[in-house]
Amino acid sequence: MRHAFSRLVRSRSGASAAEFALVLPLLLLFIFGLIDVGRFMWTTNRAEKATQMGARFAIVTDLVPAGLVGYSFAVSGGIPQGDAIPETSFAGATCTSSTNAITAAAVTCSCVTGGTCPNLGTASVAAFNNILDRMRKFMPELKANQVKIDYAFSGLGYAGDPNGIDVAPLVKVSLRQDASRPVFQPTTLVLFGANIPLPPFSAEVTLEDGSGTTTPN
Repeated sequence: MRHAFSRLVRSRSGASAAEFALVLPLLLLFIFGLIDVGRFMWTTNRAEKATQMGARFAIVTDLVPAGLVGYSFAVSGGIPQGDAIPETSFAGATCTSSTNAITAAAVTCSCVTGGTCPNLGTASVAAFNNILDRMRKFMPELKANQVKIDYAFSGLGYAGDPNGIDVAPLVKVSLRQDASRPVFQPTTLVLFGANIPLPPFSAEVTLEDGSGTTTPN
């Protein structure tokens, strides 16, 4: 019995298994970490492409601030026909949704802080939704309250334009960076309930016709 116990104490036949059991958690963490790096890069690429395609779609479809459509800066704004529209008459507008879902009450457009704008009217829910749908072609998990659409002063546009909308703002579609900002959920942090906020992404293009009801295919 004494010799058998001594042999058992000196035996190293299970050392490899014990060492593997100690190393396995670190190995799995490393493997899943590599996978998460790839997933994060893929997610950021989709987010960037979503804003680019959203902006390109926004400049050729109906404006979200519907009050700008049909508004004449010559007739109603007092600017001589054909004159360039100054920033003092249209500083820019920002349109967002306050909830995940698109509803008439949720989507609002407001003039930039400290700026002057004509009556922006009721925000076009359909226009906002069409832009969001286009972005979801590239990032399906994107929610309405994670998107911001800015119509910024560009110096382009002429009062009383007979061929379309008077102003030609810079249209910027971006992912919001407030509490509703999109996040990335790493596999390695699921148990801790932690996530990584996505970096800011935006795309900006000058308005083209700003008119159309094309639904994303």
